[in-house]
Amino acid sequence: MASADHSTTTTTNLAQHTSQRRSAPREPSSQPQQQPQQQPPAPQPLPTRHVQLTPGPRAAGFQNLLDKSLESTLKKVSWDNLAACYPTIATQAPATLKAVQKQMVERLGTLCRREFQSIFEQRQVVPKLNELESLISEASRRKDEAGMQGIDEAPVPPHTLPAEQVFAAHLAPHLKQQQSQLNAKLQTVQAHNARLFDGVQRQRVEVESLMQLLEKTMEDIDSASQMMDEVADDLARETRTVEVEIAGK
Repeated sequence: MASADHSTTTTTNLAQHTSQRRSAPREPSSQPQQQPQQQPPAPQPLPTRHVQLTPGPRAAGFQNLLDKSLESTLKKVSWDNLAACYPTIATQAPATLKAVQKQMVERLGTLCRREFQSIFEQRQVVPKLNELESLISEASRRKDEAGMQGIDEAPVPPHTLPAEQVFAAHLAPHLKQQQSQLNAKLQTVQAHNARLFDGVQRQRVEVESLMQLLEKTMEDIDSASQMMDEVADDLARETRTVEVEIAGK
C-alpha cells in the first residue's frame, strides 16, 4: 500500500510539474543586449545527405520502446493501487475515484506523449536514426563488395586516419559532383568552339576564292591596259591628222 501511495504521489507530482513548466511564463532577460559583432563569411556547406523522414526500423523500435515504457508506467496508477491508498473513498464513492483515476492516467499519458513528441522534433530523432540506418547499410554493402573483390585486408578504423584523409573523404562526393558539372560545361564550350572553327574555315575558303577572283580581274585590267598602250600612239596620230584636215578645209 505504501508503494502504491508513493507511485501515485510521484505520478501526480510529475503531471503537476509538467503542467506548471509548460504554463509558467518566461522572465524577460535583464542583461543588456550586446551588439552583434561582424563575423567572417561562413564557408559554403557541403550538400546534405538525403535522409528518409519515414521512421525506419530503429526509429520504429525506439518509438515502440517508449510506448511500452509509458504503458508500463501508467499501469502502476491502477484502480487497485488507488483504491488501496484511499479505501474510504473507494468504498463510499467508487465512481468518483474511478473517474479521477481515469482522468489521471489519460492526462499523464497525454503530457508524456506530447513531451516525447517535442523531444523527437527538437532533437530530430527520426532523421538521425534513419541516417544511422543508412550508414550501417552502406558500411555493410561496402564490406560485402570488398569481400567479393577478394580484398583480405582488414578495414582501417576511421578514428586512426589523419585529418587530411577524413576531410578529403567528406569532400570527395562534392568534388565529384563539381567535376561532373565542369566536364559538362567543358564539352559544351568545346562543341561551341568547334562550330566557330568550322565557320572561320568556311570564311577563309570564301576569302581565298574572292582573292583569286580579284587577282584574275586585276590581270585582265593589266592586259587591257597594255593593249591600250600599244594602240594609243596610232590613235593619237590619226586624231592629229583628222584635226589638221578639218582645220585646212
